[in-house]
Amino acid sequence: MGFYDFLNDLPHYVEHGSSAARMNARHEFLIADFAEEIRGAKVLDLAAHDGRWCYGFAGAGAASVVGIEGRPELVEKFSDYPDASLRAKVELRVDDIFEGIRAEIARGETYDIVGVFGILYHIMDHFALFQLLRDLKPKLVIVDSEFVMRDNAIVLLIQERTDVHLNAVAQYPGQEVAVKGAPSFKAMEMIANALNYDIEWSDWGRIAEGNRGPVGDYYRPKNQQKRRATCALRLRDR
Repeated sequence: MGFYDFLNDLPHYVEHGSSAARMNARHEFLIADFAEEIRGAKVLDLAAHDGRWCYGFAGAGAASVVGIEGRPELVEKFSDYPDASLRAKVELRVDDIFEGIRAEIARGETYDIVGVFGILYHIMDHFALFQLLRDLKPKLVIVDSEFVMRDNAIVLLIQERTDVHLNAVAQYPGQEVAVKGAPSFKAMEMIANALNYDIEWSDWGRIAEGNRGPVGDYYRPKNQQKRRATCALRLRDR
């Protein structure tokens, strides 16, 4: 039994047969590995989609979770999640993630943990994002993203349509194609170092080769452009 087995019964996941298996595998690395730090924590989840990772944080014992998501039609689907006591810990807001973070800073809010899942390869201002997050004073920032497999620190620019719910959100009314930037592994490390964060990459090699099907994007060979990965950022002692 996995935490996300219930996804197979939700109307908006039924068409994706591998959703539960993929989310359960990712849950081990994005949530379970940090369970001790999540327990009792105040959490911010960026680009929260339908609240699935907010729900995961709540299920791991977070005291409260705020999720920021730009698409209201996705936020509406959170009511389908089965456990009302976990949903009660979550507040989902429809907003641009940068504007949402700035608003929290202006209110003097702080967070113990920030989840940055599946968003870095849909934006352009990576350094600005992590610089803003510092002002929220998190003890831990968990990042899960696709990273470019280059030996140097680069951000690869890519175009994608905005009418697909897993793609970038339109940056102005009527925008059909957005430009996004996918950072390399070295770029992520450089950003972390410049902002005084220690960075630790998760060992996805823990999953046996025969069980990697639902999360194959974490194991792409080096001759492909990008590979998904997970890392944890913790502020260094001054």
